[in-house]
Amino acid sequence: MDMTIVTKIEGFTLRQAVKEDVPALLSLIRELAVYEKLEDQVTATEESLEVSLFGIRPGATTLLGEWQGKPVAYAVFFHNFSTFAGRLGLYLEDVYVKPEMRGRGMGKAILSYLACLAKERGCARFEWAVLDWNAPSIEFYRSLGAEPLDGWTVFRLTGEALDRLAKN
Repeated sequence: MDMTIVTKIEGFTLRQAVKEDVPALLSLIRELAVYEKLEDQVTATEESLEVSLFGIRPGATTLLGEWQGKPVAYAVFFHNFSTFAGRLGLYLEDVYVKPEMRGRGMGKAILSYLACLAKERGCARFEWAVLDWNAPSIEFYRSLGAEPLDGWTVFRLTGEALDRLAKN
C-alpha cells in the first residue's frame, strides 16, 4: 500500500489516499454532508468511491489527513481546463477537517499543498465552491487571498433533468 506523504506538521500527516482508505473517506464525506446540511444527497458507497477514485480511470485525486494516525481530514481534487488561459486548472471538489481539529493549521496545510501542486503542474488557477451561508469557511478562504467570483452562477443537472437532456 503506497501512502505517499505530501506534508507533515506537528502531529498532522497529509498523504495520498489509497483504496484501503475508502471506508474512512466515506465516513468523512458523510460528516461533511451533515455539516453542510446535505446528508440526504449522499449516495456514494464504498464500491462507487473505490471505482471512481481508485479504479482503472480515476476521476479525481484524494488526500487523507491524519492526526496521530487517525483520519481527521480529506480533500478531493481534479483538473479542469481554462479555454481563456489555454491551460489546466485545479478544482477542489471537497476539503474537510473535523470540527474538533480546526484551528490547528490543517486546512491551510491542505490548501497550501494544493496551491503548490497547481503551480508545479502549470495550472492557471485553483478554484473551489463554498456554500453562501458558510461564513467561517468564506472568512478563512478570504484570509488566504481567495476571492469569490462575482457574476457567476453554478448550474447543475442531475436525476430526471439529466436523463431528459441526455435523450435529446
